[in-house]
Amino acid sequence: MDTATTSRKIVIVEDNASLAEIYKTRLEILGYTCYIGYNGITALYFIQKELPDLVLMDLMIPDISGAEVLETMRRSNWGKNIKVLVISNLNETDAPPNLRQLGIEGYIVKANMTNDDLDQYVSKALSAPSSAAAPATPPSEPAAPAAA
Repeated sequence: MDTATTSRKIVIVEDNASLAEIYKTRLEILGYTCYIGYNGITALYFIQKELPDLVLMDLMIPDISGAEVLETMRRSNWGKNIKVLVISNLNETDAPPNLRQLGIEGYIVKANMTNDDLDQYVSKALSAPSSAAAPATPPSEPAAPAAA
């Protein structure tokens, strides 16, 4: 087991139980701790309770859509900086238009993804700086002019 992944938590938001279990099994073999939310309410529960390093977010889920879960996260103190990787059957052009503005690490169409791709997408998302909507940082001080 890779020690870099042993403390990493992932919430899988997926209403297809078979697919959720495949993701969970694959990621747990790699050393991640995984939780599954089969609908938006359960997803929000696990995200708020566990404060995961990454959320794999399906958009078309029961109760509360994945986009609404993401909006709720971004409005909260607990979820505003959690990394989110969208994995959906919708093409990105058919998805809610504000997903990128809300801060996601990437958008993957399930039909185009293999199990090996999942490993790579998760690893890349966890190692990249967060795309979550964060407050703007003040500009750095301009450099002093060089002495002539």
